[in-house]
Amino acid sequence: MNLIPISEADFNVKIDIKYATSDNFTGKPVYRAAKCYLHPEAAETLKKAVSLALPLGLKFLIFDAYRPSEAQWKLWEHTPDPGFLADPAKGSPHSRGVAIDLTLTDSVGKPLDMGTAFDAFTPLSHHGRTDIPLEAQKNRLLLMGIMTTAGWDFYRNEWWHYQLFNSRNYPLFSDKDAGTGMM
Repeated sequence: MNLIPISEADFNVKIDIKYATSDNFTGKPVYRAAKCYLHPEAAETLKKAVSLALPLGLKFLIFDAYRPSEAQWKLWEHTPDPGFLADPAKGSPHSRGVAIDLTLTDSVGKPLDMGTAFDAFTPLSHHGRTDIPLEAQKNRLLLMGIMTTAGWDFYRNEWWHYQLFNSRNYPLFSDKDAGTGMM
């Protein structure tokens, strides 16, 4: 299966692949290259989400999408927390190319307040929190509404994580298998 490259120009999104930088929970780059890919079905579902957000004056900022299996192992070795990371022995939806980590931005590219940062491994990152600012609650519900209407499923522990339904039915890809050159 060929993964689809996701570019800012082709998908009308902003991209900041956090695991290609030190600005992530490990404190160092995990990916060798900042690339963004999705399974073709996930790429089409992203296009639907973008088309729902644009009339509202909103855009998406993508933090992660396809994650090579090798990277999932590195993340797990750093923080083996099944509440926030998929056990690489079972496989992550990211390593299947059918998950995306993102947030909404306003029309000038400023991220909306979601109550916590991306990859904040805390219960405050869970959906449905009422102990975060009201504006952040509204923004999370807006993000969830757009994403689920477009056809994404959400992960209850991470406001930023969305995946295709039946994500475990898609095959896992290593960096070598996918040919992405990310690792």
